Amino acid sequence: LLFAGDELSLPSPASASWRATQAAPRVDFAAVRAELAALVAENPERGPTLVRLAWHSSGTYDKMSRTGGSRGGTIRFEDELKHGANAGLDQAVGWLQGIHDEHEGLQYADLYTLAGAAAVEELGGPKIAWRAGRADARDPGAVPPEGRLPDADKGGAGPTAAHLRAVFGRMGFGDREIVALSGAHALGFAHPAASGYEGPWTGTPTRFTNAYYTFLLKLPWEESTVKATGKRQYNVKGARPSMQAVMMLPSDLALVQDAEFRKYVELYAADSDLFFRDFSKTFSRLLELGCSDLHKVKLA
Repeated sequence: LLFAGDELSLPSPASASWRATQAAPRVDFAAVRAELAALVAENPERGPTLVRLAWHSSGTYDKMSRTGGSRGGTIRFEDELKHGANAGLDQAVGWLQGIHDEHEGLQYADLYTLAGAAAVEELGGPKIAWRAGRADARDPGAVPPEGRLPDADKGGAGPTAAHLRAVFGRMGFGDREIVALSGAHALGFAHPAASGYEGPWTGTPTRFTNAYYTFLLKLPWEESTVKATGKRQYNVKGARPSMQAVMMLPSDLALVQDAEFRKYVELYAADSDLFFRDFSKTFSRLLELGCSDLHKVKLA
């Protein structure tokens, strides 16, 4: 989730910081896609982190200044990896380095976004339309300012919902798209060392389903405190042992406490196919924010 920070003047894509090296050789994206599938198959718990990498590299886009976004692959630079919201993503960058090195001309920006799309698909989610053609930034001068990625708690349901609208609105997304993208929380775990929160959002954190929405609506959530960090989250009241670790963030609960958000939570809980269609379209759009001259490639 994102909060709006002070805007800084960043280099344009035509500047030295953004210029690609030379005309790149043709990349075998089908081979890259196959290697990403193998990476996830070897350890499915990598999948959610790859989705997070793609999301965090793309969600920095600002439609007013036209800065940030997935172009440039800037999340590989230490300057951006050190942003608090990106804690732990250095692991994902490391997993992908070997694939990058094996394919001459492969841009990090294309690799990171394709990795997220592939992970969603490999974990049972919808097909994500993905296009190539991003050019890597050559130095950290293109890194966006810290503070563009989401905050999970603004102290109450109302302020948190307003925060979500402000952050995603900066990218050009509305209520329905906010709720659709939030469904990616069906995947993965929150880790105290990374986010300050602890636990999975669902009982199947390596399967992409609409369970996030059904859990939000049907389970009795009660406020709790993460012992290691003191942060506020929600756990299931009176949960059986298999569900005791499942949690929601304040920003998740805001989606059912806000009437406009809630109607989309209810839609997606009732209709998995609709959620898959909306997520596919919105996630694909997220991955292309700020990009131009993208083109379709063969992925299989």
